[in-house]
Amino acid sequence: MLAHRNGFSLWLLVLLCVSGSAMRLSMFGDESRRNPAPREGDVRLFGGGVSEGRVEIYHDGKWGTVCDDGWDMAEAHVVCRQLHFPGANVVVFGENYGKVSGPIWLDDLSCQGTESYLSKCAFTSWGATDCSHKEDVGVICETSNSNLTKSDSLHSLDRSISLSDERGQIFDSSNGCDFLILVQSTSENVQDDGTQEVVETPICAHKHILSQFPLFNASEGINNITVNVSQSCQPHVTTFIRYIYTRKADIAFSSLQCLHWLAYTFGVEELMEDTGRLFSKILPEDASFQTQVSLYKYAVETGDFVLEENCLQYLAWNYQNLTMSPAWTHISIQLLGSLLLRSDLVVPDEYVLLQTVESWIEEKGNLTPLDTQHDLLSRIRFPMIPAEALYDLEFNSSLYSSHKNLYQENLLEAYQFNVLLFSNLKSNPKFSTDNDHYQTRIYTAQPWSTVITAAITPLMTRYNNHYQYNQFQTQLNVPIHNSLIFKNNRISWGVNILRNQQECSNQGLRCSSFPVARLYPQEHPQNQHILFRNRLLLMCQGKYICQIQDFKDNMAYISVNETQGLTFPCPDDQFSYHFVVRPGYV
Repeated sequence: MLAHRNGFSLWLLVLLCVSGSAMRLSMFGDESRRNPAPREGDVRLFGGGVSEGRVEIYHDGKWGTVCDDGWDMAEAHVVCRQLHFPGANVVVFGENYGKVSGPIWLDDLSCQGTESYLSKCAFTSWGATDCSHKEDVGVICETSNSNLTKSDSLHSLDRSISLSDERGQIFDSSNGCDFLILVQSTSENVQDDGTQEVVETPICAHKHILSQFPLFNASEGINNITVNVSQSCQPHVTTFIRYIYTRKADIAFSSLQCLHWLAYTFGVEELMEDTGRLFSKILPEDASFQTQVSLYKYAVETGDFVLEENCLQYLAWNYQNLTMSPAWTHISIQLLGSLLLRSDLVVPDEYVLLQTVESWIEEKGNLTPLDTQHDLLSRIRFPMIPAEALYDLEFNSSLYSSHKNLYQENLLEAYQFNVLLFSNLKSNPKFSTDNDHYQTRIYTAQPWSTVITAAITPLMTRYNNHYQYNQFQTQLNVPIHNSLIFKNNRISWGVNILRNQQECSNQGLRCSSFPVARLYPQEHPQNQHILFRNRLLLMCQGKYICQIQDFKDNMAYISVNETQGLTFPCPDDQFSYHFVVRPGYV
């Protein structure tokens, strides 16, 4: 099943066990089809329209709701497929879909994603819940099977090096095969005895080839193995086995999750690494952040550090959007803790970061133990909090009284950082420039950041019958350091985007490609202990950060018309350029 717009393809990739069936019944049939008498286990969407609403399930003669505890796209897909939609787009938390007073039938639901009915998923018991109706879950189902995304084009993976193409021919012919791989999946068809139909696909392989991967257990005396997969994954197992022979494959994103999971299951590390990298191309497509959060969880479970880092990087760069998304209050403690350790976290300033962490802890309430709260708060870099926010922190912080010792200790550290010279700080054994608390993140608030929005095609102006390119430029005036003692000791930075060689020549420069971003000091700072580690952020279409670059010799070259040169893709390379000045002690 091919990937679709609006997030469906992403969720299909996140959950291996989702069925690949694209069957959808008409929603405009006769009256009996539209309004049948409800039966035990039926589900419906209430208050949002045909394909969106609060999830309700019919039990014991009554419609009741479902608590959002533990909900993920696996559960959402089961609901949408039970309602004959291809799948789910988004899980909706906290949405008001109208008044409800009935029972809450299900809580702590856990689906694999392959179930035909929501009632087949694991749960404690009917009506057993500690939720209120404020926690009723909703879903938005996929309704279109058109408008395929560009992301489902084929991507070639090649690790063959010196392997002969004959290995692929050997697999295709099955000549001399001595090991049977029986691939099984459960279809949605119900047989006469009430059980679901099991579909089997035999693949004939060679022990000598498979023996390179012990998890196949293709040893002497064992001639077959049974592999159970989801229905959507079954067509791609042959591609996986052939890759083992050839180390080559052309894959689409609709098969990516399946191939990654198979590579993980059988220890094919090269394929797992390559498919893990490809996930980065789909991360920006889901503005709800459910995909990125689910993929991070999947990466941790499978031990894929490449995929885990890609997810963390995207979430760190787009942290502000994450905090405003439906996924924010549902992210794990592990994920939030990992984000707080990163220096590439993009936030207006450290105080804003503290406020988001405090609000997350408050939202969780008693679900987050005090020692866990303490651990998360200790990852805040208090010396980096703007000095004007430090004084009021005791009065504005909702968690100050619960963690008074932590706040007081860190506030003292922050005050010392703001009023002592570097030479004085160095005499304190607790001070180290390698300590994360004294390292800046990527702060975009004033005065440390400025933005230039420029079209890819250079603008031109007619002047004395000649056309010349307009130059995109501005200026930043910032303190030479973010500690308070340097507040009035400032430095000016020139900021511009150079689009052609003439503009470079006008600056006395030679540029190897275009466009090039330039961020340069207009005077040299006097303090030799301060080093600037500036960054250029590329914001794609005003929606998400797709690339962060260092400046080398005050210049950063931008890859345009080559989205593969970006960490995350940006359609049509529609960027705005965010220049960030980052001073630090050395």
